[in-house]
This record gives sequence, structure tokens and C-alpha cells, in this order.
Amino acid sequence: MPITDLTWYDGKRNILKRIGLLGCGAIGTEIAIAVDSGKIPAKLTHVFDFSKESSELLVSKLKNKPVITENAGLLAASPVDLIVEAASQDAVRDNALSILQNRKDLMIMSVGALLDESIFDIVVEGCKDFNKRVYLPSGAIAGLDAIRAVKDELDSLTLVTTKNPRALKGAKFFETSKINLDSMTGPVVIYEGEAHDAVKMFPANINVAALLSLAGIGSAKTRVKLVADPQTDKNTHEIEARGKFGKISIKVENVPSPSNPKTSRLATLSAIECLRKICGSEINVGT
Repeated sequence: MPITDLTWYDGKRNILKRIGLLGCGAIGTEIAIAVDSGKIPAKLTHVFDFSKESSELLVSKLKNKPVITENAGLLAASPVDLIVEAASQDAVRDNALSILQNRKDLMIMSVGALLDESIFDIVVEGCKDFNKRVYLPSGAIAGLDAIRAVKDELDSLTLVTTKNPRALKGAKFFETSKINLDSMTGPVVIYEGEAHDAVKMFPANINVAALLSLAGIGSAKTRVKLVADPQTDKNTHEIEARGKFGKISIKVENVPSPSNPKTSRLATLSAIECLRKICGSEINVGT
């Protein structure tokens, strides 16, 4: 097969997947650097961010310079195999269908968007209609394979997330809440309810609730408690699942991302590992 501008090879002449990146913030930058360094066996060829300054800053950090597209539509139409969304729930709502229509696979980081049933249905139908795949990395939690395995026998599924108040600032929840994050001296439960509502009010903080819901018994039956604790320097997620199968208890204490305290370091690492799995040809471990 001749080498063309649209075909990329590694040193062993294996064809590399071409990646497009939607969102050039903290997570997008780490993913791009992982591709650029060879950690992910792929080629980053096109990027877009709603802030052109963010796109340009990202590209300046890379040895292999991708094309900066002028809008998300052009990114969707670009000659890539897979687009990675690392922008926002709004970016998923506005662009997921267009990406699938342009016959690109899609990896979604802002999974909370899929708890909107209309968006979820559009994405599922898009996958079927255009024979494409959507990937959801496991993010900042562990045990999703076990939750998926027992989903038909689940009676209850709960998530308790604890974060430092500074990681929660700017969330939509505080537009109407009277809670003062700056005055806290100890742990305070600031939200208890359904996962569906949690991801709407804390769209940048609790995508893990969406992942649990999709893997388990749905957003209406997945209970979420969010705790703000000024004494903690970790993002902690505690999961408990009960049912006919028995009981699963999981606790993950994450170091926040150095460049974005709203995001756990593990969320970025899971995205990188998911891409390695998609783009590689190795033995796959786990369900």
C-alpha cells in the first residue's frame, strides 16, 4: 500500500489510526502529549477548541504539529479515524451526531451528557445507522467491569464523592445554592439525589456518576452523595453495589490533575489507556 498524506505508519510499517481532538484543555493536552510521545500508537492529525488560543498553546507543546480546524464541523469532516471529545457536555450534545454521520468513531470524556435520554438515543442510533463505535473510558473510578457483569442482579447502586471545595467552584449548582464553599471548616454534604440530576448540576465534577449509571441500573436508581471537605487533597469515590450476586465495595482516592483540580489524574490515565487499547494490537485484559 503506498504511503499517502492520509495514511500514517509506525517504524514497523503498521498503519496508525488518525486521531482528532475536540477540546484542548487539561485532559486534551495530556492525551495529545501521550500520542505525540508514542505512548499511544496513533497519529494526532487535527484538533479544535472553542478557544483558538487553547488550540495554539496545545500545538506549541507537540513535536508533530496537527492541523487546527476552524470549527467542530470541520473537525468532524476531517480525514481521521477517531475523534476524542475532551471539551464539555455541551460539546457532546452539539457534535456527537455530526461526528458519527461523518463516519468517525468517537471517544467521550464528558459522559454526563449521555444521561439526557434524547442525547443517549441519538448517539445509539447514530452508531447503528453509520456503523461506528462510541467509547467511554472508565474515568476516575474502578470496577466498572464488575458493575456491568452484575447489572441484571443489582438492587442498589450508590456513589459517595468527596472533593476539596475549590474543585467544585463554578458548578451550576451554586447559581441557586446558598452554600458558601469558602467558609467551610469540615466536610459538608452539599448534594444527595439521583445521578441524572448530579451530572446536570456538577457537569465538570461527577461524570463518574454517569458512567456508573450506564454500566449499572440507570440514572434514576443510582444514588449520589457529594461531599465538600476543605481538609482533603484527594478526589475520593466510594461505590457500593448490592444485589442477588452479593455486595461490591470500591474506594478510589485520586490525586487531582495538576492543571485542573476538578479532574482526577486517573481520569486522564484511563483515557490514555482506553486509546492504547483502541489503537493497539495487544492482548486485552478485563471485560
